[in-house]
Amino acid sequence: MKTDVLIVGGGPGGAATAMFLVREGIKPVIIEAETFPRYHIGESMTGAGGKVLRDLGLIDEMYRRKYPTKQGVKVYGQSTKGTWFVPVTGRDEDWKLFECDTWQVRRSNFDKMMLDEAVSRGATLIDGTAVKPLLKGDGSVGGAQVRMADSDKTMDIESDILMDCSGQATWLANRGVTGPKYLGAYDKQIAIFSQVVNTVRDNGGTRETDKDNTLIFYQKKYHWAWFIPLDDQVVSVGIVCPSAYFLDKKESKRDFFIRELRELHPDLSRRIPEIKLVEDVHVIPNYSYQVNGFCGKGFICIGDAHRFIDPIFSFGLTVTMREGQFAAPIVRAYLEGSNRDKPNPFAEHQLFCETGIDVLEDVLDSFWEHPFAFAFCVYSRYTEYMTDMFAGRIYGNVRQPTPALFAFQKLLKREGERERSYESPDLYSIPIGSRYHPERAAIWEVNSPVETTEKWMGPR
Repeated sequence: MKTDVLIVGGGPGGAATAMFLVREGIKPVIIEAETFPRYHIGESMTGAGGKVLRDLGLIDEMYRRKYPTKQGVKVYGQSTKGTWFVPVTGRDEDWKLFECDTWQVRRSNFDKMMLDEAVSRGATLIDGTAVKPLLKGDGSVGGAQVRMADSDKTMDIESDILMDCSGQATWLANRGVTGPKYLGAYDKQIAIFSQVVNTVRDNGGTRETDKDNTLIFYQKKYHWAWFIPLDDQVVSVGIVCPSAYFLDKKESKRDFFIRELRELHPDLSRRIPEIKLVEDVHVIPNYSYQVNGFCGKGFICIGDAHRFIDPIFSFGLTVTMREGQFAAPIVRAYLEGSNRDKPNPFAEHQLFCETGIDVLEDVLDSFWEHPFAFAFCVYSRYTEYMTDMFAGRIYGNVRQPTPALFAFQKLLKREGERERSYESPDLYSIPIGSRYHPERAAIWEVNSPVETTEKWMGPR
């Protein structure tokens, strides 16, 4: 089988990428191993994520399905001064802020909606597992071998471009096609999560107290919880903490989770007076990573397939859909002959995506390293710039970098470690906090005894 574009992974990143490609006149083939609907984490969208859905013409469908509308994020610190709210906003043609909303989504329902929509618009879905990439004589990617879902037979699908939308399975990186995959700055954390009912929500009298907002409860550095409404009854709740803390407790993940709901933060405990779980307790360890050289001849990695930092402000879903949107016109130009003779035809796109996520890295590092200064920037000094960052307006085409980012970089600078240079991909594709200390950016060995996200997810 032959196709112009082959997409590995039919989640929101793959589905959104496919829909944007169809807009460019390209009908891609999507390979997906799982049967939708299926459970998945990552349920909250930023304002920029909501804009992607509006750009795709899905706004009426989102409201028809009655996904909770998110007005903002409220962070509860250990004191009143450490508690703050950031509203969801948009920017008009004159770059003026306006109030906006986005959505919380039950991923089983949302992901199926996105994949079905991609197929209805012209993408072809193949139920199967991508086994290995097909490599040409010059080392470029020329498609994938696929094991069909209903048999042990395999099929080679040749393509001009393979787009890895496999998420945290990092399909191409784990098969040695990209550069190395590095552990990020948050690699020693663990996320444990489930869904609960019978919670106490805000009254919805203002945007800040809307009943469907995301709530974050900060306990201490690298130890926090999320609270994300999925419908009128069910709330997704997760605990993130250092893995060493979890191991020291010597508890089952369920017992650990229930105790943390009681002890992590008084306001979290107040909101869940009776702990009634309606979903299994899940765990993801070691989720922070960065892939070097995630674009090259015949391939592009999208979103989590090349980089993930920290889930605290729900950027993952936005980033993967946005990167698919950015890539679509570049793919069309490539198919029409653009940059075919270059060692990396997508080098500019790679750098564009990397610098955008670097903005997130500086924001998140500032939150963890200097929480009170961070809150001051949100509320007093750089409020407009901060709402842009929280909305997901992080890329160079939306007036980044900003004075707020420069302030964060100055705040974080430690003996030159925060200096960013994009002159060499071998340099900028390594976690910034680890750049001058290779031991802090260990290469993620696929066969390492450390339990990784890939092991938790199973083969893909």
